[in-house]
Amino acid sequence: MDLRPIRGGFVRPFGCGWFIREFLLGHGPEGSPKMDPLIGACQEDIFYHYKKALHKAYCDDAIAWENEERIRRGKPIYTEQEYAERLEHLMSRIPYKLVKCRYHSFQRYFHLLKQLGWVEFTGKEEPASMQDYYPEAPPRRYYRLIEKGINAPDYEWSNPQLTLYPERPLEYFREKRRQHKYSRRAPTLSRKSQHPYLQ
Repeated sequence: MDLRPIRGGFVRPFGCGWFIREFLLGHGPEGSPKMDPLIGACQEDIFYHYKKALHKAYCDDAIAWENEERIRRGKPIYTEQEYAERLEHLMSRIPYKLVKCRYHSFQRYFHLLKQLGWVEFTGKEEPASMQDYYPEAPPRRYYRLIEKGINAPDYEWSNPQLTLYPERPLEYFREKRRQHKYSRRAPTLSRKSQHPYLQ
C-alpha cells in the first residue's frame, strides 16, 4: 500500500510542479491571484506566490493545531474573525526563508520544464528592478504552459528530472551519495576543558 501523499510529499502540503501548472493554467491555486494563461507569468512571480502559498498552508496547520488544543482544554475554537486575525498575525511573523524551496532550486526546476517543452517563452519582457543598478541583469520574461505540459501526467510533473533523464533513477543518485567522501571533523576540546571554572 503506497502511503506517500499525492499532492505534495511528506514535507510540503503541495508540490512545486502542481502549483506551477495550476498557476499557469490561471486557476489561482491556494488563494494566489488568477492570471491569463495566454499572457503567462514571470518565474519570479510564480516563485513568490508559491512561497506565500506554502506560508499560508503552514499557518493554517498551526491554527488547526491551536484549535485542537482549545478543544482538548474545553475551550471554543476560533471564530471566523479570530481565525482571520490569527492567520494575519502568523503570516506577518513567519520568516520568508523558513520553508524549503530556494529561488535557485526553483530556477533549476523551471529550467527542466523548459527542456521538456512544457512551457514556452511568450516573447514578452519587462525590465527587472535589478537592472537599475546592474544593467547586465536579465529582464523579466513571461512564460506560458503549452499543450504538452497540460497533458503531462502528475507523476511526471512531480519529478521532471527523472522524466527528462529516465536513465538516472533514484538508485543512481543514492550510489553517487555513497561514493562521496566526507571529511572527518577535526577533534576539538570539550567546553568544560576550555573553561577552568567549569572543571
